[in-house]
Amino acid sequence: MIRKALCVCAAVACLSFASAEESLRIFTWEGYVQPEELAEVNKILKEKGYDYKAELISTYAEGPDQMFQVLRDGKADVSFLTLNYIMMLDGKIAKLIQPVNTGSPRLENYKQLNKNLTTIPMGMSEGKPLYIPFGGGAYGIWANLNKYKQEDLPVTLADLAQNAKWKGKLSLTQGQIQPNVALASLMAGESPFAINDLIAAGKRNEAIALSEKLLPGMKALYGQVGEFWESGPKFKDDVLTASYGVEISGENAKGGKWVLVKFKEGQTVWLDTINFHTSLSGKKLEAAEIFANYFIGKQVQERVVNGLSMVAVSTLVSKNPLIDADPNFFNNKMFWPPYSKMADNLMKKISDDAMKAKK
Repeated sequence: MIRKALCVCAAVACLSFASAEESLRIFTWEGYVQPEELAEVNKILKEKGYDYKAELISTYAEGPDQMFQVLRDGKADVSFLTLNYIMMLDGKIAKLIQPVNTGSPRLENYKQLNKNLTTIPMGMSEGKPLYIPFGGGAYGIWANLNKYKQEDLPVTLADLAQNAKWKGKLSLTQGQIQPNVALASLMAGESPFAINDLIAAGKRNEAIALSEKLLPGMKALYGQVGEFWESGPKFKDDVLTASYGVEISGENAKGGKWVLVKFKEGQTVWLDTINFHTSLSGKKLEAAEIFANYFIGKQVQERVVNGLSMVAVSTLVSKNPLIDADPNFFNNKMFWPPYSKMADNLMKKISDDAMKAKK
């Protein structure tokens, strides 16, 4: 009887183990994945017979070094990497994610993506994408039309940097100096990433010379700043504020009328993506594809526009304001590149020198 009871218990334990759901661990930026969306994905997985449950890991994405550490430690199955992170750190992150099977029957929404976003070189490996586009935006300067008229806003970066009207009326990031250098580079008539491009081409002396050329413009920009922000912008009605754009819908929901200032020089753009860890295979990889498919579907992509103030990557959305206003918004030349450490150090020196001059 004892042996029989043990056998019955073992059988029950085995049955319980067999029916247990395994976690599909999602590593994302705060706000990108909502609880109700996870619930819907898990409903789909269950209906399709997958014993996996999509769950957010406790850590939110913060930057390339931190994301590399989490992926290297095997703590996530699916990630939301910013495109230029993939090849940063000498391509270390790229080695932790696998090419996407874009023809998978579980990625039926993939064919509705903006074709210009699916084969960006910095996210490709041997002709195959290491990413699925999710949503993007611009790093730009935003103004509140409750305070300023559209015609009163600066038209060029030089006007922003040199016009006494904007003295103390500009807010830039202090912790992430690359966007500020990009503005100074555009103002000088250069590519926003000219320093990085020169370093990548082995032209170190030319990069140093360019940094010296950009310094006066950087000093002028910093001279206009009334307040720098660290972890996130602080929106004040009368201050032109630098932002990646994801906070704008929240500010406008509070009654603001924040819009992207359209400078003649243009603005840099970024793209966040969905990626699969190299450890994924078989049914778990299929479950990850089902998760990704839902997040590039119409419902989530509508929220990308209306809830996150980002640019949707899907053609299924009813409106996509920044793309509708400028079909060339995602210009490949304006995408943030995977910066090299040498370029990063050079840009930090420009920023530090400009900051010293401000003090």
